[in-house]
Amino acid sequence: MTDTERHLTGTHRHGIDSSRPHTARIWNYWTGGKDHYPVDREAGDRIRELHPGIGEYALADRRFLGRAVRYLAEEAGVRQFLDIGTGLPSADNTHQVAQRVAPGARVVYVDNDPLVLAHARALLVGTPEGRTDYLDANLRDVDAILSAASGILDLDRPVALMLLGVVIFVPDDEESYEIVRRLLDALAPGSHLVLSHTVRRPDLPDVDAAVAFWNRNGTPWLTQRTPEAITRYFDGLTLLEPGVVPCSRWRPEGPAADVAMYAGVGRKE
Repeated sequence: MTDTERHLTGTHRHGIDSSRPHTARIWNYWTGGKDHYPVDREAGDRIRELHPGIGEYALADRRFLGRAVRYLAEEAGVRQFLDIGTGLPSADNTHQVAQRVAPGARVVYVDNDPLVLAHARALLVGTPEGRTDYLDANLRDVDAILSAASGILDLDRPVALMLLGVVIFVPDDEESYEIVRRLLDALAPGSHLVLSHTVRRPDLPDVDAAVAFWNRNGTPWLTQRTPEAITRYFDGLTLLEPGVVPCSRWRPEGPAADVAMYAGVGRKE
């Protein structure tokens, strides 16, 4: 078995429930993927009726991932990536962007969604020079994630911790901050946090309506936070310019409109 074929397994295995909409599958639907069920498309269309820009948020978040990973690999010299809550594979996943710049880059994906697990093979195709692996674990399983990831990544060297749209599934603020802090504490100086999060702003009531609809009908439950609360995840880090902003406005490569998904990148000194 080659490095890129190696599959890390955990204890979180459940059947795929196609009777209720699921965020990973709806996100896949909005970004043009094919891994979703009628119930996901129906919920996705209903959410888009409540908040027409939601599909653009999903695309903006994916583009932010590409820009952030490319910056880390090209300019910051990062060669290791721990991507937690990766979701379903689509175009330009973390390993594809990183290994395009640095073929020897190592990437560990972490998720516990059964449909994502079923598509793990798609994530496990990296460059011969690098390594791409998958860990089946929950974000809350910090010790298990770090223990398994340390078998592939050298935690004494800089790692990019990717948390895109995943801490929204931890409703308790203090617990979510503690999870991020514990993960970062285990990483070497020079590591980076890349994080995106759905925002709550008084001028975006349709976002609140869309999230409320989801929490009544879908799984898992989502939490919105204010820009100030999202910025707190970067406490103790050097927050890179332009700070915590709509993900479409983080170092854009062209015209960018505001979206209700905020993001930032911070460096551990």
